[in-house]
Amino acid sequence: MATSSSPISGVAERYARSLFDLALESKSIAAVEADLGRFEALLEGSEDLKRLIYSPVFSADDQFKAIVAIADKARITGLVGNFLRVVARNRRLFVLPGIIRGFRRVAAEHRGEVAADVTSAHALTAAQQAELKAALKGVAGKEVAISLTVDPSLLGGMVVRMGSRQIDTSLKTKLNSLKLALKEVG
Repeated sequence: MATSSSPISGVAERYARSLFDLALESKSIAAVEADLGRFEALLEGSEDLKRLIYSPVFSADDQFKAIVAIADKARITGLVGNFLRVVARNRRLFVLPGIIRGFRRVAAEHRGEVAADVTSAHALTAAQQAELKAALKGVAGKEVAISLTVDPSLLGGMVVRMGSRQIDTSLKTKLNSLKLALKEVG
């Protein structure tokens, strides 16, 4: 498992490992991963939910009540539902995205896979995902579990993070590099 000096990533790693251990014990890794994916989709689709999670303005009780209501309405129950309640009660909602990434990485390692975070400018088709998986498998030497995120600000291309490696082919980065090069010339 990768380590970081950031206290936030340390907290996320501990929570992710604890959730994974509980999922492994109850033989529900796939179900937990699916529920976390559904919650992550809710988070990505709602600015209000992001504000609830990241803003220190909300009281612990307000955050707890909101997370309970959201989890119930989204039918996120069982282990993940209880886990979200614990995270909210402990005032750690701001690390949820890191916890989700950490859980996916630990689950992928358990399956003998390498986890890759892919951020693209637009949604990838199933054929593009398969081609990307095959290319990354050639680099990693083992199966690759891909976590996809769409960020239109990239303009084009994608950013792939796999372990300690990062490959950035985004148009945004290329334009920024060109802008910097032109500043140095002029």
